[in-house]
Amino acid sequence: MTDFLLLAFIFLVAGLVAVPIATRLGLGSVLGYLIAGTLISPLLALLHVDVVSIQHFAEFGVVIMLFLIGMELEPKRLWEMRIRILGLGGGQVILTMLAVFGIACFFVDRWSYALAIGAIVALSSTAIVLQTLQEKGLMQSDGGQAGFSVLLFQDIAVIPMLALLPLLAIPELSEAAHSVASEHGTGSEHAGEGDHGSSLSLVAGLPGWMAALVSVAAIAAVILGGNYLTRPLFRFIASANLRELFTAAALGLVIGTALLMTIVGLSPALGAFLAGVVLANNEFRHELEADIEPFRGLLLGVFFITVGASINFQLLLGEPILIAGLVLGFMALKFAILYGIGSLFKVRGSQKWLFALGLAQLGEFGFVLISLTKSDAILPPEITDPLLLVIAISMLLTPFLFIFREQVIAPIFDKLQIAREADTIDESNEIIIAGRGRMGGIIDRMLRAAGYRSTVIDFNSRQIDFVQKFGFKTYFGDASRPALLHAAGIERAKVLIVAIDDQAQINEIVRHVLHHYPQVHVIARAVDRTHVYELWSIGCRDIIREVYDSSLRMGRSAYQALGFTKEVSEQLSHAFDQADRKRLREFADLYDVSKPMAENETFINKVRDAMEDWESELNAEMREICEEAEKPR
Repeated sequence: MTDFLLLAFIFLVAGLVAVPIATRLGLGSVLGYLIAGTLISPLLALLHVDVVSIQHFAEFGVVIMLFLIGMELEPKRLWEMRIRILGLGGGQVILTMLAVFGIACFFVDRWSYALAIGAIVALSSTAIVLQTLQEKGLMQSDGGQAGFSVLLFQDIAVIPMLALLPLLAIPELSEAAHSVASEHGTGSEHAGEGDHGSSLSLVAGLPGWMAALVSVAAIAAVILGGNYLTRPLFRFIASANLRELFTAAALGLVIGTALLMTIVGLSPALGAFLAGVVLANNEFRHELEADIEPFRGLLLGVFFITVGASINFQLLLGEPILIAGLVLGFMALKFAILYGIGSLFKVRGSQKWLFALGLAQLGEFGFVLISLTKSDAILPPEITDPLLLVIAISMLLTPFLFIFREQVIAPIFDKLQIAREADTIDESNEIIIAGRGRMGGIIDRMLRAAGYRSTVIDFNSRQIDFVQKFGFKTYFGDASRPALLHAAGIERAKVLIVAIDDQAQINEIVRHVLHHYPQVHVIARAVDRTHVYELWSIGCRDIIREVYDSSLRMGRSAYQALGFTKEVSEQLSHAFDQADRKRLREFADLYDVSKPMAENETFINKVRDAMEDWESELNAEMREICEEAEKPR
């Protein structure tokens, strides 16, 4: 018990110290965990900690992560991705295996060694890549979706790899392994996903066709159970009003699915993902996500720490050139293959670099395959030991590749976009819209529906190319450039709608137009309340906060959900809106635009004092409305 508590304390302290520092430095939490693992590895070695066993346990975090991702994908969306999953994923795995096999044949004695190495190298890190994509908000980007497609195929490909690799076993190596095992009184060391030595396996010894039927039946059980059994089950559990029971049920669902997949010889991660997809439309989805999310983060953190701790510094110092060459060689090869496949499937610009750099590493499933090759005598230790180190180092380097892409590659493509010449604007309309994004696109459609034509300018070439497929004409250019506004006919325009999402550029455009074309009515998008104050100080008087109206609508819906009628809910919403706008106008007159908000102590003090009176007045008005209306039951 003491050993367990000590080990848990070491891991928690390492993560709590390293991750906040890494995050503050812009390195991300994954790199923080990896660094924490490398720092505590000498201490773990001194305490004779079995890092590999902890790693196998923590890999369950990958299972939970794929379950949560599955719940974000409806079956229809997954079906739409089938071409990319098979094309990008299948192409990457097959080409990488063939390339590594061909190169390795020149350096190893047996072709079976080369084939096993190719299978190990073909796999990337699901845990690191998906965690980093989610942290950086890149999961829904083109490169992120392409990367997810490849990782999903790799998780599927692990199943046949685990089944076929034992066929490559070398008899003399197998005899030596069994001899060593009998001397030490131990059996197979293989553990984790794909553990063929599991006493729970239902397919061990079955003919291939029968094992396939069992696997299909297990998948069918997951789909049918997810569709028809989970709703009544979670309704029954929810009726107890005990949050811990719901958490236990959520974990039990994931663990049960993973266990079922394991005993039929399939990947537990793939099974959990499938269960998540089935539950994508379940009304308890958000509760499941909220309950399981902390376990995912904690287990993945432990897993990343074990990866950092598994780095064999003795081997690294003994063979630095060999290890560095293998790491750089494998990652460069995978990058080249991924870059080429990305081009073939039209992943463009910096997104293609995100796709290729993000998946260039070797992954955690490589640990599983190496464990199998050791226990089944497929590869000798002189090959598996360096490979284990190469996997760990490549995973350690991955967060740096994301940073390199973000800091170096993306700005280059931004500059290339800037270098693109602005389109020639061949129309002159009384309405100009700067920015066709979430706001600008809707505004343009509203005006078109009412019979008005707008000149829409946007600086995102990919967005322009996309919307033009649907017949929405948009000109490429930077609306903050006076020459472009002149070409769009700003001097003849009645209305300028500034709907871009860059705060500094919004201010620049508004300031220029109000100064040089005061006859133009400017409607400006504000990203937050402070931005409203800035635009007001510039002189703009028609300012729209980007989430304000939707927030009012959600608040109004909340009133109705609490039992108020639609009319009363609208009265309450309107009262708040009027009071907030009045105070916003008063605060805007007090705001000193020359000082940052955090340093504007005078303004903050005035607002704080005024807020007390404002809330008192507003509360009285709202209570009066509630009292006049019939109280909700």
